[in-house]
Amino acid sequence: MTATTPEAPDEAPAASAPRLLAAPADGVPPIVDTPAALAEAVAALAAGHGPLAVDTERAQSFRYSAKAYLIQLRRAGAGTVLVDPVAFEGDADRADLSGPAEALAHVEWVIHAAQQDLPCLAEVKLLPRRLFDTELAGRLLGFPRVSLTSLTERALGTTLAKEHSAADWSKRPLPTEWLSYAALDVELLADLREWVAAELERAGKEEWARQEFDFLVRHAADPPSRRDEPWRRTSGVHELRYRGQLAVVRALWEARDEIARRIDRAPGRVLPDAAIIELAARVPRGGSITLTRDDLREVRGFGWRLAARFEREFVEALQQAAALDRADWPAASVTPEGPPPPRTWGRRFPEAFARWNRLRPATLHLAETLQLPVENLIAPDALRRLAWEPPADPSPESVDAFLAERLARPWQRAHVVPVVSPLLG
Repeated sequence: MTATTPEAPDEAPAASAPRLLAAPADGVPPIVDTPAALAEAVAALAAGHGPLAVDTERAQSFRYSAKAYLIQLRRAGAGTVLVDPVAFEGDADRADLSGPAEALAHVEWVIHAAQQDLPCLAEVKLLPRRLFDTELAGRLLGFPRVSLTSLTERALGTTLAKEHSAADWSKRPLPTEWLSYAALDVELLADLREWVAAELERAGKEEWARQEFDFLVRHAADPPSRRDEPWRRTSGVHELRYRGQLAVVRALWEARDEIARRIDRAPGRVLPDAAIIELAARVPRGGSITLTRDDLREVRGFGWRLAARFEREFVEALQQAAALDRADWPAASVTPEGPPPPRTWGRRFPEAFARWNRLRPATLHLAETLQLPVENLIAPDALRRLAWEPPADPSPESVDAFLAERLARPWQRAHVVPVVSPLLG
């Protein structure tokens, strides 16, 4: 592919304030929650024309699961459809909407920030074969703001009412004003897609976008990655320096996670991170784990309604931590998977550090020239690994293969490889 430098995207027009779209043009459609209503809605969508606008509503700040609690679909000629996937759940608490997906397989789906929606769509087997991601397209175009509201304001002179973005979508019945908000999220997606597609063509980036969208489709059903020792992400854990304290954090985190999964509540709503850290900090440096129920009750967060309800399980977690041999306490720190952070390379790995200090500025400059975020030009981990342990033969062909193994798309490699290959020697 021939690398080209696109023209700079136009600045957002300095027009009058955007008009507010406060309600769907066709009104709020009824919830689709029966097989008959779903079949009728899918038939109407299949008979429509143009792309299919898709969005989901989740409740991750309220629930443990990341599943969709509402799915919005819209297509010209059919209007907007609001599907309640919970109504179609089976014994495994998962809906199977593969039938509608197959009926709409010939249609391009338009999603804003598809990486956020595809995992929960995969759970219900509702996935596209062709995709257009308006948020990702906005990033490729180098727009400074790429939220749905920002792009509709820029492209269409219209802003959307967004007051229910943090609502608990697991609530039933869903209030009408929430459904209105949800319908608005797909109201303008098809129009936005046409505008963004024209901008991509004008900037010479339509092939970049096509490859990115195809990549998302190919990996849409991939299982989500889960890092080792997720308890180490407890907010405030970095303030603890003693391994016995970390053993308490791990035990309480794992107990909380099991409770949250069982009752389908967001872990932070069962017990706040701050309570776990406060209790763990009571373990004296160099001392044994001797925390009791009384210690637990002195920490405010354990008095929350849900936390108090499961007090016995948290006490048992403390007892399990206390019963551990010190050799079984968590390590004070862990070696990260892959290369360590480049800022630590200077003394111990000077050659890798020198390569990093050549590659990083060069890719930043290239991204600036191409007018897109550097992380969309090359994944940070791929660049870090290239600096850390490059191919023995730093030829363009070897570097291209190296980046291809790390899932860099052809358009990315076409731009990056000629720049970084000469810097690896």
